[in-house]
Amino acid sequence: MRPLTQPKATSTRPAIALKGVVQRFGGYVAVGGVDLEAAAGEFVAIVGPTGCGKSTILNIVAGLRPPAEGEVRVFGEPLAGLNREAGYLFQADGLLPWKTALENVALGPVLRGVRPGEARQRARHWLAKVGLAGFEDRYPHQLSGGMKKRVALAQVLILSPRILLMDEPFGALDVQTRQLMENELLALWQEDRKTVLFVTHDLEEAIALADRVVVFSAGPASRIVGDFRVELPRPRDVAEVRLTEDFLAIHREIWGLLREEVMRAHAR
Repeated sequence: MRPLTQPKATSTRPAIALKGVVQRFGGYVAVGGVDLEAAAGEFVAIVGPTGCGKSTILNIVAGLRPPAEGEVRVFGEPLAGLNREAGYLFQADGLLPWKTALENVALGPVLRGVRPGEARQRARHWLAKVGLAGFEDRYPHQLSGGMKKRVALAQVLILSPRILLMDEPFGALDVQTRQLMENELLALWQEDRKTVLFVTHDLEEAIALADRVVVFSAGPASRIVGDFRVELPRPRDVAEVRLTEDFLAIHREIWGLLREEVMRAHAR
């Protein structure tokens, strides 16, 4: 097995720690013996072939499904039930079509007991932070794909999670909108450095965004086969950084391993 590039330790208590995690669906072993840590404030991207268990790992960290074997710790504490420290941004938007952008973003705080007036005030603040000031009264059908993704991001961030789980969040967007959203995400992340686990099929996106890129093997019993630190300066512009020699060198190194796993997945 290819030796892993060891990440630098930035904290004695990782924000996320998976040890020996195995997940089964019936008789199928989707994930087999995964050890993974993410430090507080670290942006970690996960790549791998289709069906290798990337989303399964996010669901385990979110507490949506406990592992069949192994241990999950969040800021040093064993995870039992839902991960209250995490916000989850899915590929598909979960906006309620009968509610405005403001009402959709305010809903989370209201459900947590915040007074409706205060929740709306917070929602206005977050809509402005994601570039949607003036669009508070628009319904989802009146928003573009990029605008709906901004509303969804505000929905998550208004709850102040310490961990952000993102499952192909920009995969359905056109290239230009996608790059705008990636830069928007980096700008927001730069403000308070939440711990991010970001699943993507796009290796260029992973390198442009992350501090580390973790490569999963083809399934079944997928495991981590590569862990690469991305030594690119911040702040970054995702379009410009792709043109640098350092980016291309990192891409060649990771793609050499990822390509092998993609070919194995196709062969199966």
